[in-house]
Amino acid sequence: MYLLAILVSFLSLFSCSIATITVDWTSDDSIKSAASTIAYGMVKYYSGNNTGDVPGNLPDPYYWWEAGAMFGTLIDYWAFTGDETYNDITLQAMVHQVGDDADFMPSNQTKSEGNDDQGFWALAAMTAAEMNFTNPASDEPQWLALAQAVYNEYVSRWETSTCGGGMRWQIFTFNNGFNYKNSVSNGCFFNIAARLARYTANETYSDWASKIFEWEQSVGFINSDFNVLDGAGNAGTDNCTGINAAQFTYNAGLFMYGAAIMYNYTDGSDTWKTRVEGLVKSATGIFFQDGIMWEPSCEKSEAKCNTDQQSFKGHLSRWMALTAIVAPLTSDTIMPLLESSAKAAVEQCSGPASSDYKGPDGTACGFSWLQQSTFDGITGVGEQMNALQAVLGALKDNAPAPFTSDNGGSSVGNANAGANDDDKIAQPRAITTGDRAGAGILTALVLGGLFGGMWFVMWAGDK
Repeated sequence: MYLLAILVSFLSLFSCSIATITVDWTSDDSIKSAASTIAYGMVKYYSGNNTGDVPGNLPDPYYWWEAGAMFGTLIDYWAFTGDETYNDITLQAMVHQVGDDADFMPSNQTKSEGNDDQGFWALAAMTAAEMNFTNPASDEPQWLALAQAVYNEYVSRWETSTCGGGMRWQIFTFNNGFNYKNSVSNGCFFNIAARLARYTANETYSDWASKIFEWEQSVGFINSDFNVLDGAGNAGTDNCTGINAAQFTYNAGLFMYGAAIMYNYTDGSDTWKTRVEGLVKSATGIFFQDGIMWEPSCEKSEAKCNTDQQSFKGHLSRWMALTAIVAPLTSDTIMPLLESSAKAAVEQCSGPASSDYKGPDGTACGFSWLQQSTFDGITGVGEQMNALQAVLGALKDNAPAPFTSDNGGSSVGNANAGANDDDKIAQPRAITTGDRAGAGILTALVLGGLFGGMWFVMWAGDK
């Protein structure tokens, strides 16, 4: 009996050492506590604040864009909870990654950087401006100016020679994906333009937001049901006709929130009302199963979702919650789905500590919320970010609406910010008729010299 009592005491002590996330969804304090645990587990993946590491970078296998998305999430975390724990590392990281031209094209990323990669850092800067996050020092680039820099560079990359407009996926010719125009790159452009319009009340930004949305519709990337499709090739005669119809949560979220911002900015115009309601209807029909958000293009596929795709749901969660704030007519549709998804997400945050997950044991968040309390064993930055954004959505009613320059936004802008892509990396110049003529003459001279030399050798040999 004595040994049994010791064993029971030992097991009880052991079980108490395993943390679990439990939430009283009627208590903001309880929700914030859950968010704190999940945020801690997410930030434990970050090494950029360690001595010798680069601020703003995540370790392999995470690409640079996801770090920008993570810091945008940490700004949301602060704005929704009031917890300043991660503000210093967020400020350090974002300022470090602005690059020499203050446009989120740092030298260690520029060569492989795509429009979508740059866009997610600009979206984080826009969030910082809208939420009145700590401004950088006066001699550093400011949040609003950074978003404007990326917007201006996007305008310069708008290309009408193929597909009637749109930006390419990649910035530089030598990167795979240069001959592809897609919704995520143009969605970043649209989202930033819409939010700049609302923040600054400058009609130029709203005109571009309308132009981008209408172009997406014209090529069929946003179809008549407001489904947001991935993209299409534009090389040769392709001209965006062979559309890749894959649908991802983050693409839907980019356009939904941008449309909601435009609805808000235009005081509820019928055009933007139709668009935001159409996008909400599409997303709620495609990306929710039994009231729980999922990633249908890959979550149940044999190939599974890759590291990037494992983070997409968090973006739809955050942008749906913000859509409900700035376009309240959508709230009754959106919030019940976000609430049921948040509960499923927290149930999935039950995994063990490991060499990968260094948060509290029993709090690692899995990927598939459809599994609910059955931990799926897939962990990472994306999984933590997804769950965190889902939980933050439950704080919507007390969250700040995005500020503008007219109602308290303090970030300083620069409407002329940005740089010329040609000044960043030397790219191959297009071959002209003169080049071809010159090459022909040079070839003739070389061949003439070669044959002349051969004749001389043969003649000398006959002597």
